Amino acid sequence: MLNFTVGPVLSSVGVRKIGGEQTPYFRTEEFSQLMLESEQLMKKFVNAPEGSRTVFITGSGTASMETVIMHTLDENDKVLVVNGGSFGHRFVELAELHRLNFTEIRVEQGGVVTEEDLSQYDGKGYTAFVVNLSETSTGVLHDIGLISDFCKRNNLFLIVDAISAFLADEIDMAKYGIDVVITGSQKALAVPPGISLIVLDPKALERVERIPDKSMYLSIKGALVNGERGQTPFTPAVTTLIQINHRLKEIDQQGGVAKESEHIAGLARDFRERIQEFPFDFFAEHPSNSVTSLKTRNNSAKEIFNILKDEYGIWICPNGGDLAESVFRVGHLGNLTVDDNTTLLKALRELADRGVF
Repeated sequence: MLNFTVGPVLSSVGVRKIGGEQTPYFRTEEFSQLMLESEQLMKKFVNAPEGSRTVFITGSGTASMETVIMHTLDENDKVLVVNGGSFGHRFVELAELHRLNFTEIRVEQGGVVTEEDLSQYDGKGYTAFVVNLSETSTGVLHDIGLISDFCKRNNLFLIVDAISAFLADEIDMAKYGIDVVITGSQKALAVPPGISLIVLDPKALERVERIPDKSMYLSIKGALVNGERGQTPFTPAVTTLIQINHRLKEIDQQGGVAKESEHIAGLARDFRERIQEFPFDFFAEHPSNSVTSLKTRNNSAKEIFNILKDEYGIWICPNGGDLAESVFRVGHLGNLTVDDNTTLLKALRELADRGVF
């Protein structure tokens, strides 16, 4: 199998080896030290301000999205939520479910939030801003500099879903005034799904302390207290956490975030240069390095996905909803190489010769 989806992605030999071992008991000093090391590396990788914390939630990225909505925002907030795709819409659904006072900033699919979109909310009493920085469903990367400037001049609490942007695009909490970063195990960390990670700056920690818990299992307070000793409140996805630790150390030892981001950006650049000979259009106005979204000219996206999967053993990302027939996505995360790009492009050329698109 050759996997060009945006998660789960291809894992390294070292990560797969850990997955084949027996899961150890975790209420030990050894596991605690591993977790404390992972917390420090995560804070280093996103340049978290002094006094920040990392918590590990056993659950997909949506679990941490909901955890953050529940435990850092409340009825006293007036929230702006960017909706530019299915994951932005998920934040809207969470804001509705938890009865927040919010305004939805709707962005056309494939487009980015603009200064014009934001400026109308200047000085209007908003207190928080929520964005999927890389809208995985469309491949768009919003401008974190633009968003940061807007939030700073309006003193907004900034929550960034970096689930597919982490390690692929710049995520710098101190530089951009980001208060919360969310990511997941199955994206650029390239381990199996099951763990989502939240990095909280001191401002976010103050909110968590002030806002009453709304969940036992997803309690950030509980995660923070247990995290002080390198543990979790309940039984976590132990093997996945060990794999995350392996990957964080691997990235750190091989040149850090800059080197990993350069690798991902290089794969994206190589693919985008070579895909231009095909009759596709780029769908994202400003693409993330994590994924390239392509619009077909004959509504063959689903057929391309199925043929690649069934006949070639190659997985790309299909789309749902009104983009299902017209748009597919090619991810650049995980244990991929330029040679893998060549394999995919060769398969697409054969499909073109068959008249699929």
